[in-house]
Amino acid sequence: MKKYRSLLAIATCAAVLYGCAGSVPSELADARLAYQTANAGPAAQHAPAELHKAKEALDQAELSFSDDSGSYQTRDLAYVAQRRAQMADAQASIIMAQDRKDLSDKSYEVTQGALLKERTEDLGATRTALAVSEESGEAASARAAREQKARVAAENTTAKQSTLLREKSADLTQTRTALAASEQTGQATADQLAAEQKISSDAEKKAAVALAALAKLTAVREDARGTVISLSGSVLFRSNESNLMPGADSRLDQVVDALNADGDRNVVVEGYTDSQGSDGYNLDLSRRRAEVVRDYLVRRGYDASRIRSLGIGEANPIADNATAEGRANNRRVEIILERKSER
Repeated sequence: MKKYRSLLAIATCAAVLYGCAGSVPSELADARLAYQTANAGPAAQHAPAELHKAKEALDQAELSFSDDSGSYQTRDLAYVAQRRAQMADAQASIIMAQDRKDLSDKSYEVTQGALLKERTEDLGATRTALAVSEESGEAASARAAREQKARVAAENTTAKQSTLLREKSADLTQTRTALAASEQTGQATADQLAAEQKISSDAEKKAAVALAALAKLTAVREDARGTVISLSGSVLFRSNESNLMPGADSRLDQVVDALNADGDRNVVVEGYTDSQGSDGYNLDLSRRRAEVVRDYLVRRGYDASRIRSLGIGEANPIADNATAEGRANNRRVEIILERKSER
């Protein structure tokens, strides 16, 4: 009951902290809760080394969050901290299961010894009674009756002891089976966590490398929506057109490489226009431009269920529409990799 109240208090505290700090990434909030749960449980006593590693990983994530709250590094470090806390919990469960097994073995040995001692004492008492009876000179029939009664009592005692021993053996077998299953489950959990951690780390490193390469060729930034890749209209579209220009494929191929390296992210393609033309016409043109880019990304292998397109029109210009260069920059497409906690 105390453990339940403790875990409930931790979960409540974590919920309050997360609610009060809306800018905290979900990965960091999960890592904090995982560490608090492990620290309040048996890991503090049975797996202090693993728990210490989890604390160090969480401290690194907190430091990264303090330096740059929206960075990929913060989420990566928080994910590692969460997994280390879970591994500490799993290791503590395995150690506790082994302790229970040792205790059960010891209890079995004590019980068996007590039963054997009791049987020896009963047999000794029987022999003493028979000897006294013989010495008293009682009649043979009476002595035979007493001997028969003593034998029956000894046999009943032996039967009871055999039954108790069989029950203890059955209980011990069940305990050992349960412990073996618990150890296998704990090991499988630890192996799965390690494998997931490696896969996630490799995928995110690959995504970071691809984005870094793309940032050398076009604008890549972080904002409240996520990671924003901005492609200028001078690369993609001519004025008043929604067909891709020659050479746009190579730039979009680099975007596809970055997206596929982190393929579990939801993506939004937003199309924009310059200020020439009516609002309605520009809105429709921007929608068609966004759809063209979305269709290209899907053809190159990105999951269609994870990508959608929007037309923004001439809103939110990033350059002066009074110049040809400014209008070309406003004829852009922005590809947003939404944060994993969204949608």
